[in-house]
Order: sequence, then structure tokens, then C-alpha cells
Amino acid sequence: MLHTIFQTISIMWSDHPVRVMAKTLKKMNGNQIIFTLSNIEDLIYGVTFDLSSGSGRIVTNISLIDRGDVDNILHIFRDVMLSGLTVSPLAKMLSPGESVNDFIIPNGKCGIATVCSITVDGILLKHGIPVKPRFGGLVEVKDGNPVRFTDLVRYDSTTIDPMEVLMSQSMTSVSDMLTIGSGKILANLREITMNARNKVEETLDDMVSVGFGGILEVGDPNSDVLGVSVERDHFGVVVAGGTNPMAVAQEQGFRIDTHAMSSLMDVGDMVPIDRLV
Repeated sequence: MLHTIFQTISIMWSDHPVRVMAKTLKKMNGNQIIFTLSNIEDLIYGVTFDLSSGSGRIVTNISLIDRGDVDNILHIFRDVMLSGLTVSPLAKMLSPGESVNDFIIPNGKCGIATVCSITVDGILLKHGIPVKPRFGGLVEVKDGNPVRFTDLVRYDSTTIDPMEVLMSQSMTSVSDMLTIGSGKILANLREITMNARNKVEETLDDMVSVGFGGILEVGDPNSDVLGVSVERDHFGVVVAGGTNPMAVAQEQGFRIDTHAMSSLMDVGDMVPIDRLV
């Protein structure tokens, strides 16, 4: 049965080995809590990626890893990215001391910047399509086909990225999906007004033509998508989570500190993952 996991967000979070310190999203004035949805909206408005020129800014996730694990984890990332379980195979290596906006790679660590799935929302918005990011969750996949969401965390009800929450609870089985075709992968859903459906399909096709993908399901108007209902006169679009490579690294026993929806980055600074392996 589909269930949300608000009650489990804090379980083992503070001392989980994958996440040494949870990010606290707060405004500087008054320490007012900022929900993840507000952070998403800020980021997608900053996306400037142009499908025609292939240039502009996209949203990235940043993973911190031990320097000795770089080669192994890059191979894992490559396998997951080339399987279609992310939005893009682009990545950038970050050295100790290097900064991305306000984020600094600590000593003794290396960083890997990868494309975040909410880049899709930013591209759609840039094409005049209003999007409503709703939640991140786990999608059950059977024999290579997405079946249903099994767990959800709403963006407007949490201050921590849902993908990080689900990874911290070791709820994924992305490795199984890669090896036997069935498992639970990270994904997210956004709602879009039904009047924009044709334009959405055209834009998604254009994205695929320039190397952006990861679209798991495009629902019908006023119909459930992967077992989840949508608002009246809307349809849902489900996209594979950009943190699926990190989930596989974690499943295989590597220590990895994931900062989802970390920052905006110029796509020209990134290269196909094959060039880093």
C-alpha cells in the first residue's frame, strides 16, 4: 500500500554513515524554516539551459566521496547513467578546496557534480510550461517496467530533500534493477496543466534529442500516474531521480555524502561520464 514517510524522516538520520550532517535549510533573517519546495522553485527559475544551443545553466547534485574510492564510484556512476536511470550522463569532478557557488569540497574528499532531475522542470518552465513539483519517492520496477510509487515525501512538507531521506533509510534497490530488471528506484513527480500536454511532449522529445532523458512515465489528464492521483485538469510526469547513481554506490557499501539539488552549474563545465572513467 502506498504510504508517505513523514514520521520516518528523522529515524537514524543524524548518525547515518552516509549522511554525517544533515543540511539545515533556513533563512538568515529570523531563522524561518524553508521547505524543499521553495528551494526547488528558486533553482528551476535559475535554469537557463537552451535546447537549441546546448548551453546554459542546469541544476546539479554534488556527491562527496573518499579520494581512494574515486575510480570505483565513477564506474558505478557510469553504469547507472548509461542505463537511463538519470536525466543525463554529464558529470564534473571536483577537487578538494574547489568551490561551486557557496559549496566547498572539504580536504580529503573529492566531489562529483551530476545533473539533478529538477533540471527538467527548469527546462519546461523556460519553454513557458508551468510545472508543480510534488514529491520525490520510490518507484517499484518489475521486469524493466515502472509499476507504482511505493513511498512518497512531499516537497512542501519537508526541509530535507526526499531523495536524501530515502537513501538514508537504505530503502532503495537500484542495484537489483540494474542486474535483474526489478527493484526500487528513486524518482519524482510533477504536475502540469492538461492544456500544455502537446507542448510538454514536444519539449521532452527535444530534450531527448540533445541527450537529456530519464522520463519514466507521462500520465493522462485526470488520471493516476504510477498509482498516484493528480490534481483536476492536470497530468503527471515522472522522472528518474538524479541520485540513483549515489544510491547504487551506497548499496554496494561505499561511503558517499549526497547533496541533492546543490547548485546551478554551466553545462559547458561538464563532460560525459565516459570521459572521467
